[in-house]
Amino acid sequence: MNTAFPGSARIVVIGGGAIGTSIAYHLAKAGERDVVLLEKTRLTEGATWHAAGLVGQFRSQQNLMSLMNDSVRLFDGLSADTGQEIGWKKVGSMRVAASEDRWQELLKSYSSARAVGFEMQMLTPSEAKKLYPLMQVDDLVGAAFIPEDGHVDPYSLTQAYAKGIRKYGGRVIEQVMVTDLVRDGARISHVVTDHGTIEAEIVVNAAGIWARQLGWMAGIDLPAGVVQHQYFVTEKTPDIPDDIPAFRDPDGGYYAKPEPGALAIGGWEKTTDCVNPKDGFPWENSRHLFDANIDRMEEVFLPAAHRIPLLNDLGVRTVINGPIPISPDGEPVMGPVPGLENFFVACAFTSGIAASGGAGKAAANWMLEGDPGLDLWAFDLRRFGGLHAGHLFLHDRAVESYTRYYDIHWPGKDLESARGVRRSPLYSRLRQVGAVMGTKNGWERANWFAHGDIPAAPQFGWDRPGQSETVGREHKAARETAVITDMTSFTKFEITGANACAALQYLAVANVDKPTGGATYTQLCNARGGIEADVTIIRRSDTCFWLITGSALGERDKSWLEHGIALFGKRTGTTPDVTIREITSAYGVLNVQGPRARAILQKVCDDNLSHDGFAFMTAREIRIGYAPALAYRVTYVGELGWELYIPMEYLEYTYETLMDAGASEGLINMGYFAVDSLRLEKRFLAWGADISPDYTPIEAGLGFLIDWTKGDFLGRDALEHQKETGLERKLAVLLLDSPLTVFGGEAVFHNHTVVAQTTSGNFAYSLGQPIALAYLPPDLARTGTELTVQSFGQTSLAKVVMHPPFDPKREKILC
Repeated sequence: MNTAFPGSARIVVIGGGAIGTSIAYHLAKAGERDVVLLEKTRLTEGATWHAAGLVGQFRSQQNLMSLMNDSVRLFDGLSADTGQEIGWKKVGSMRVAASEDRWQELLKSYSSARAVGFEMQMLTPSEAKKLYPLMQVDDLVGAAFIPEDGHVDPYSLTQAYAKGIRKYGGRVIEQVMVTDLVRDGARISHVVTDHGTIEAEIVVNAAGIWARQLGWMAGIDLPAGVVQHQYFVTEKTPDIPDDIPAFRDPDGGYYAKPEPGALAIGGWEKTTDCVNPKDGFPWENSRHLFDANIDRMEEVFLPAAHRIPLLNDLGVRTVINGPIPISPDGEPVMGPVPGLENFFVACAFTSGIAASGGAGKAAANWMLEGDPGLDLWAFDLRRFGGLHAGHLFLHDRAVESYTRYYDIHWPGKDLESARGVRRSPLYSRLRQVGAVMGTKNGWERANWFAHGDIPAAPQFGWDRPGQSETVGREHKAARETAVITDMTSFTKFEITGANACAALQYLAVANVDKPTGGATYTQLCNARGGIEADVTIIRRSDTCFWLITGSALGERDKSWLEHGIALFGKRTGTTPDVTIREITSAYGVLNVQGPRARAILQKVCDDNLSHDGFAFMTAREIRIGYAPALAYRVTYVGELGWELYIPMEYLEYTYETLMDAGASEGLINMGYFAVDSLRLEKRFLAWGADISPDYTPIEAGLGFLIDWTKGDFLGRDALEHQKETGLERKLAVLLLDSPLTVFGGEAVFHNHTVVAQTTSGNFAYSLGQPIALAYLPPDLARTGTELTVQSFGQTSLAKVVMHPPFDPKREKILC
């Protein structure tokens, strides 16, 4: 065995916890022999060693559940592969509901589980007690049981990964402190340690509670904070069965993990402390524990003792109050770092033990194949921007995400800390007229508007309480008169250079080589044909384009643009003359839509706005009163309308001018909730829900956008192959007969067999019925097919429609 300290390595993984060792294990097992894992002390001595070790697979999204399921499949065979026992106990897990709202949340989860073939059993209180006899069930509504869950020993699991690394040719080197990362342009060229310097092709930051400081060495801020998490272990008693399931009582805010003859009780309290938010967690604090916090322990103990009366007779043997990593939204942070070609992160895992197997597999795929093998947008580093990594924002949000971990996750409910940070000039004015704000990427955006006696306060519930009078009112105005929406939060890029057109032609599936003022709605695909971005591109001149994308997609889409332009350069053997500049803060956006939109805009504009004078999908400079604006005729709601891009200093004046002109035309303010219901009626798709890297434009019904005559473009070969060989799924609209509430994620059945999961859902106010989208097998993706949708324990017949159910001929748009 080579014991000399390496001077070079293809891949250096920094961090010897469950995540880092799993990544290195999967890389080595995939055939990467030159993998070196560095740990500054001993394996597990950050946060892994004191983790509870619960393994719960169920998550709100299909791909996240798949990642957790990959962990379980790995745990099933890891001991045999490595020769190291891991203490894997597949005893199942139970989640109880002590309120009707929590029960509805479990029923919603049950439908999602059935949609992906995941075994989840819904139990009555008496059935639940048979599986978990320690609890009293008098006040329970019901419970869910997942038989494939369990718990694992974190230390033994990590040691098994390490043995696997060595078995497959990688190296694990402990007690080596990384002191610097040498950055050479857009690459990390060397990893500097107290034992020597390693030249590296790829560097992985899996440093757990020290990941943020390691990021600083590379010149980047990572949204990875640290908070305290506490649990206690009871005295032993023969009254606790050995094979009892893991237990979660989210209404009580705690979990109970079985120990030999005892229970480990921990929770997600309503208070916790962030750790060294400004300076980072001290490097020397390995195997660090904080003093027990009795007030926080009482917050967990009291509800646990109510549910599990045995706890009242047991003493506390040990209290563990340790540091755990966490991101601003509570989900892990993974993926390539924007601006660096060879630096990868995998950190901020609050459930790192349960996720480690799947996360290691996905991370290895991401580095070796260019993508994780499934859409992991919910974990992707690029969902965050610079705002989220600031220590005040990061830790305010991290603490709130921690304290809300077991809250009911109401649809449309936003985090409440660190609010009001990014504001349109219209923020205060819209608040004054009843705007109920949500947040996206730090921006405050109107979800809906109060009116009359309706208070301007959020309302949450599984049946969309009150929305027929608020969202429905705005929806109706968009269809019958006109609405105005502040969409200033759109991310906007200016792309310039002699090769700008050619590069965008290579990246986009549609033809972007339009005359000045021409606009293109298009997808940017990867080599597999999967949709990496869904954007609008407006040609401003021969060498200048504007690219418009979603409020939260700026970091991701810019990263993909840079990646694609580099691929274009390799393809052409040139250094592309292309510059990307974000101009989001320079321009506000007002969206005016509806049958009276033209009449309103024409009152304050001298330009010819007729259909012949201003064609659909074109843009031109106009003046609205005194103010300059780029008017772009387009719609995301299925109505006549324009997006108006206005220099920020003119935005408030322009809004006032339009509202005055629209007063006699029925113009009202509209929020984003109504946009969602309107776009579904028109079968307009949302990236991250209906389309993603997991789906191609052809599967999504967007194949008509592909320009097969323009030459080569990224993903063309894969899309041509799919076109020739046929599809395995097609996106369809489902119109429900019964008034079930649907949000996306519901199971779809044909003849009692699950055939799909909905991607998004809402109430179609123009049609008077619920609506959803789902990818169906081709033989079922035909207008008129009858299916069944399950939601909250109830079912409804649903009819398939393969065209937009509202205005299928686009008569309202092209008028």
